[in-house]
Amino acid sequence: MAAMAAGDEHASSEILRGLARHLNCLNEDNKSTRKRALELIKRETVDKGLSSSVLQELFSALLKPLLKCMSDPMERCRETALTMTTEFIRCVPKPEESLPYLMPCLAQRLGEKETLETAEELRLLAVEMLTLTVEVCGKHLAPYLTDMINILQRTIVDPFPDVRRESCKCTINVAKSLPEHFHMQAESLMKPLMQTISHQHSRVRVSVVEATGAVIQHSNGKNVDDVLSHLAQRLFDDSPQVRRAVTVVVGDWLLQMKDRYSYFHKLVPLLLTCISDEIPEISCLAADLWKQVGAQWEKENEDDIKDKLDFLLTQPPFYPQGVERPGLGCRELVVRHLGRLVPAISNDITDWLVPTRVRTSQLLSLLLLHAEDHSIQHLQPLLAILYRASTDAERDVVSNSLAAAKLLGTFVPPAVFLKLLLDHVTNLSSSSHPWAPLMVLAAVLGGCSKPLLKPHLQEIANKLAQPDVCQEYQQVVYLEQLLGCVDALLYQSDSDCSAVSLQLLQVLVTVQSLCPEPRLSEKALESVQCLCKVQGLDSVKDLYRQHMRQLLDWLSASVNTWSSYSPQRLQLHIIVIQSGPVIGEFVSQLMPLLCCCLQPDRDIEMRMTIFTMLARLLLDATNTLDSQGHFRDESEKFLCDVLLPNLVWRAGRSAAAVRTSALSCLLALLHGGAIAPGQLLCLEEKVSPQVLSALEEDSQMARLLACRSLSTILRLIGARLHPEALNKIYPVLLKRLDDSSEEVRSVALQALGLWLSSLTKDYPPELNAAHLQLLFQQLLLYLDDPDDSVQGQVLEILKKGSSVHPSLLQREAEAVRDKQRSPLYCDQLLQHISSLPAGAGVD
Repeated sequence: MAAMAAGDEHASSEILRGLARHLNCLNEDNKSTRKRALELIKRETVDKGLSSSVLQELFSALLKPLLKCMSDPMERCRETALTMTTEFIRCVPKPEESLPYLMPCLAQRLGEKETLETAEELRLLAVEMLTLTVEVCGKHLAPYLTDMINILQRTIVDPFPDVRRESCKCTINVAKSLPEHFHMQAESLMKPLMQTISHQHSRVRVSVVEATGAVIQHSNGKNVDDVLSHLAQRLFDDSPQVRRAVTVVVGDWLLQMKDRYSYFHKLVPLLLTCISDEIPEISCLAADLWKQVGAQWEKENEDDIKDKLDFLLTQPPFYPQGVERPGLGCRELVVRHLGRLVPAISNDITDWLVPTRVRTSQLLSLLLLHAEDHSIQHLQPLLAILYRASTDAERDVVSNSLAAAKLLGTFVPPAVFLKLLLDHVTNLSSSSHPWAPLMVLAAVLGGCSKPLLKPHLQEIANKLAQPDVCQEYQQVVYLEQLLGCVDALLYQSDSDCSAVSLQLLQVLVTVQSLCPEPRLSEKALESVQCLCKVQGLDSVKDLYRQHMRQLLDWLSASVNTWSSYSPQRLQLHIIVIQSGPVIGEFVSQLMPLLCCCLQPDRDIEMRMTIFTMLARLLLDATNTLDSQGHFRDESEKFLCDVLLPNLVWRAGRSAAAVRTSALSCLLALLHGGAIAPGQLLCLEEKVSPQVLSALEEDSQMARLLACRSLSTILRLIGARLHPEALNKIYPVLLKRLDDSSEEVRSVALQALGLWLSSLTKDYPPELNAAHLQLLFQQLLLYLDDPDDSVQGQVLEILKKGSSVHPSLLQREAEAVRDKQRSPLYCDQLLQHISSLPAGAGVD
């Protein structure tokens, strides 16, 4: 061994003797000379594959010249010097012997305020050499820790990204190599690391996160708060590698950091957030780390949780299907810190950044899954969080918050959450989003178990059916959530919903009546059909038959206060339309309601709406109001007490509009057959004056409806009318022949034809000759009408009238022809009269 050492010493001496001239050349002014000398030295030393002991001797002799060359003006010289020094450090057995000279040199080159090394590639070589030095020297670097920290403070924020990455690697090595000394100066690296953590290069960000993990792990723990906000931001990093690095670092802290118990409430949310990462690898890694953290905590606190370990390992009933229950340690960690986590969740759920709100809503679901029934003590603030999150503009935030609400329904007893939720549903006057409690209620009900919810169905349904809940707001989104609550109850109650069927139907009727969107109305009707199905009813009509009496009582209770803004008028519309023939079974209960709300002193718009609805029903009376034949018993009362009072003339456009609506209802009543001809004949003296008066209305539609109503009356009972009653009709119809509306003129002519057809043997033509003469004279004038169709209609009517009093009509027609007016039509008429059999006419 001694011989070998002597040989190595001799070899190194020989090499140094051969390098003497080259070493002298390093002091030359000519840069090419210095460069060539360094390259020759390199070739004769590190490139020759010499033994480590020889290299140690050479390094000791060459160190100072090499360090001096690191300041050479020529980059190539500095590069060669750095490369040689690095190789010596890597190969020599005692590299620590170089530290007294090497470290001051590097500190001078890299650790000053103004970095002397200008070439970024050379700064990278220098930092790589420093990293190597830490690896091979280890604890021997303790006296030079300050120099190391000074260097890293500068190089971590170096403009060259590769230098930053290498500096982070070096930082990790320093922290691990000098733990007993590093913690005293670790704080000084926090600022440069946090300045670099948002660097544009993802690989730099990864390195910074890893370095931060090591620095905090080997520090006094005082800087965790300064770092957490920066790490939390990296959870939203676009690079999966960065997010993975954060996951590893946080998991490592939770497992190994000395003061981790003081920071559980801040670190646990970060790791749980990583479990929701979109990259499966990261999510699985976080979940595995979280299991390790829980298992370790469980082992460390075994005595404190001994009872729970023995007795509370059974999974709760009604646990969410397909969800793995977290371990006891994980659950306990969340439960013990939930009180400090909820305020943070409340703050972040309204953050201006969408990703933050999305991740926070995901975290909330995870926390509630771990907390289970322990969330009861935080129920009030949790509900407030859910209300805000459910109104978020971002769809993912809403869906995640509703998933969290469903978990509340799973773990919190209904008696507890209903006490708060139902109060919030009814007290919405100050809320800018009144639908939020309903949305949360629907989700909570969806998560609740059916057996536990069953005793509370009545309470929930009664609350939803309250007017200040189901009738207060008409926004589509509010009605959607109201419908969602009903659907949740239908799903949860199944056959048990018969006890609350009436209340649910009231809510569904209200949703349909208030909703301006057909889509939502159709959805509500589907829920009505579902309500039938769960009760085993064959159709919606059966459902209405089951509850019609209560529904009409429900409406009648408030009928005295109805106005155009009352939802009840719309509810009535939905009930009578959807019930079809069933409403005919309850006419006796419906009529007082209609009589009350259709009195002439009630709200005008409301009456118009209801008259329009009744017109629709009366046109098909046999399948609606008169399906059982009961409406005919009420029709006279309806006509006298409802329709006719609304036909009385009153000043104003609104009053005219009501009369038009009432006329449409009257026409539907007459056309639909809901009133018998005998009944109509008894009421003719009351009906005809109002209809005749309506022929003078300003509204074209009112005049048209009045003409048609009069035609129908004549068709039904014209032949049974007294001559005096008949003689009051035709003069008013004659006036309508000059109406501005062609349609009104046409209908008036048809009515005159029906009037003539109504003349029977009870109408003596001689006694009523004056009336017939006036009628014939007026009609003959219209044989000259500019409208050919009117001329043709008049001719046909006169032909029909010729059978009433042929001689009178012949005289009047001849007189018209003699005046050269309408000779063609007069000739046709006279020819028709002459063809009549002798003695024709009404006896």
